[in-house]
Amino acid sequence: MLNAVLTALRDIPTPPFRAVLWKSIGLTLALLAVVWIGTFSVADYLVAKLPTEWQTAADWLAGLLLFVGLGFLVAPVAALFAGLYADEVAEVVERTRYPLDRPGVSQPLMTGLVSALRFTGFVVLVNIAMLPLLFLPGINVPIFLVVNAYLLGREYFEQVAMRFRPPADAQALRSAHSGKVMLGGLTIAAMLAIPIVNILTPLYATALMVHVMKLTERQDRL
Repeated sequence: MLNAVLTALRDIPTPPFRAVLWKSIGLTLALLAVVWIGTFSVADYLVAKLPTEWQTAADWLAGLLLFVGLGFLVAPVAALFAGLYADEVAEVVERTRYPLDRPGVSQPLMTGLVSALRFTGFVVLVNIAMLPLLFLPGINVPIFLVVNAYLLGREYFEQVAMRFRPPADAQALRSAHSGKVMLGGLTIAAMLAIPIVNILTPLYATALMVHVMKLTERQDRL
């Protein structure tokens, strides 16, 4: 597992990964800019309706909430767009690290888009539900890591595994090696928790789970 993590981290700076990274970052920033402008305009309109003596404080509060909210959205939005290029990342890893193995089959574009939207929405909803835990120091970080480790590990592993087998078989393989998938998910969740660095999460997660899947297949053959 340690070798899989280190190999995935080494893959990120390579040119094929950088190409996907810049595309996902560009789309992410464009969408967040649209959200910022639209939300700020609405907030500015609402603040103007308040009594004059409240407007300065309301402006500061609205700006703070908007900043925090956009910060929360960076990771899932990046995951959404990077998910569109997940097959591209997996193909690069398979070709460069496992050239003698049978290559995987990319999912249809619409299937990948629906999967990325479904997963992104699910992760956002789960993390919104966990926001009250921010007020429970001591347990908030462990719970965040464990929940996201399970969700992210499961999703990225099955996404990679479905390049080689039907969905039911991909789920069975994940269940049979749930410990390894969970450990990989913990490293993904840890990266997700680091501001700015979390933009790299989808690329790292996809590369990592290719290595984890290859590891599980080798162990099953023994």
